[in-house]
Amino acid sequence: MPSISDIIEHHLKKILDQSRSGIIEIKRSELADRFQCVPSQINYVISTRFTVEKGYIVESKRGGGGYIRIRRVRLGSPGSVYDLLLRQIGGAISQAQAEDIIDRLREEELMTPREARLMRRIIARDVMQLPVPLRDQVRARIMRAMVTILFAGKGE
Repeated sequence: MPSISDIIEHHLKKILDQSRSGIIEIKRSELADRFQCVPSQINYVISTRFTVEKGYIVESKRGGGGYIRIRRVRLGSPGSVYDLLLRQIGGAISQAQAEDIIDRLREEELMTPREARLMRRIIARDVMQLPVPLRDQVRARIMRAMVTILFAGKGE
């Protein structure tokens, strides 16, 4: 059975899919009322499920007339996607951030489900038994190498 967070995420993505502009504007309190949850649950979903790594830009205005605006950012040409990914990965990356990037590549159909599973397993913290600062640096190097191979394999 899906969690309330999963249900809210699915609902917001469905609205985004139906939006011609790829932008939606919602009121936190109205969404909380609709799903019979506290507004902080909406904050949690938006801050964890609609991140830059996952391809979203979120703006919010608090107060009585406040809103949350979610914009889906589509990836551009393969060369620019590659450059963007390398910048996002940087010199160190957490497992959660790396998994968000893998999810985004999968959603954009830039990799197969099998490639995604392989990448997830390789970057897992239980596989990389190193102290934290070093682990995130090694993970970033591995992610950069895998992304490079992924794009080279597609003739990009």
